[in-house]
Amino acid sequence: MSIISHSWVAFQASLFPNLCTCEKEHLTERIKGFLDVLETVDLDKHLSRGGAWTGRALIDRRSIARAYLAKAFYDLATTDLLIEILRLQPTLRKICGFERRKDVPSPATFSRAFREFAANGFGDMLLAALVVEYVGVKVVMHESTDSTEIDAREKAKAKPKVEKPSEPPRKRGRPNKGEERPPKEPTGVARQVKQTAKESLAELSRECDWGTKTNSQGKKHSWKGYKSHISWADDNIPLKAVTTSASVNDCLVAIPLMRTVAAEKVAVLYDLMDAAYDAEAIAQVSRDLGHVPIIDPNPAHKREPLHPLHEERYKERTTAERGNSRLKDQFGGRHVRVRGNAKVHMHVMWGLIVLFADQILKPIVC
Repeated sequence: MSIISHSWVAFQASLFPNLCTCEKEHLTERIKGFLDVLETVDLDKHLSRGGAWTGRALIDRRSIARAYLAKAFYDLATTDLLIEILRLQPTLRKICGFERRKDVPSPATFSRAFREFAANGFGDMLLAALVVEYVGVKVVMHESTDSTEIDAREKAKAKPKVEKPSEPPRKRGRPNKGEERPPKEPTGVARQVKQTAKESLAELSRECDWGTKTNSQGKKHSWKGYKSHISWADDNIPLKAVTTSASVNDCLVAIPLMRTVAAEKVAVLYDLMDAAYDAEAIAQVSRDLGHVPIIDPNPAHKREPLHPLHEERYKERTTAERGNSRLKDQFGGRHVRVRGNAKVHMHVMWGLIVLFADQILKPIVC
């Protein structure tokens, strides 16, 4: 707590020296919570003021990044609403780094900055840095992997018709003596076993399309847009996120997610996944990483049920469900207004970064 208090004093004095003296009202608990989030994220370590620029001076990207964190923190639906609140709330405006009302950028400037953040992968870089700083020194008992649908306001891309190359029909029955038949090419998850995480992710579809998912009540529902696949540590702390087309099968993202988290030196003991991830290749990669896979058996595979001890530990997977719910209900996951995979992913990452800081702060506050 003393570290937080010391950092808050330095943070306030360096960035907002007149924050309390120029405003008569006291800071609300909500504003204090946002300040704690900014302190935890510490954008100044990861985002410079701006590089060389020959035209009109760029508005400080750190201020715009703080504003986007505020948008996720307050669960604001649109950037226009964010701009209006910044202009009407002097305390929040100065926290973000805009001294006067006229200093708040226009929607076009916010849009350009957002496009830059998305193109540079700033969200992934920032979350990875936070994971290394706050989670890397600890042991993660359970890494729970799950996906959540992301509704999009754009036209779904039609799937191109893929013509399979004509091949001579395979001869039925056993091969003749001395006859060698070419082995079948591995597909999907089986091919990912020998790939790197980067290679596996590069093969995933990222276009907007239609997806269908079965909920916990066994009912199917469809949506247009994308799907965010997220690995969660204990206490609803996000470790890594990948945004794909809505139609991408969950199991195709499990292996690259596990390998990416492992590459960030996060020590994981158990991998918890539902029946959608029930594939031997996924379980084998989990064991190769030194983890214990606990995957709910898919009834279609006719596997043995989980061991009673594993079944009890599997209940910890509700971490992923609670995390997905918080992302969508409290941190902007239901307010996607941008188009294109990179921008949609960046929108999701703002929410995950705020959620990460919020969860990290909970033990300190309590």
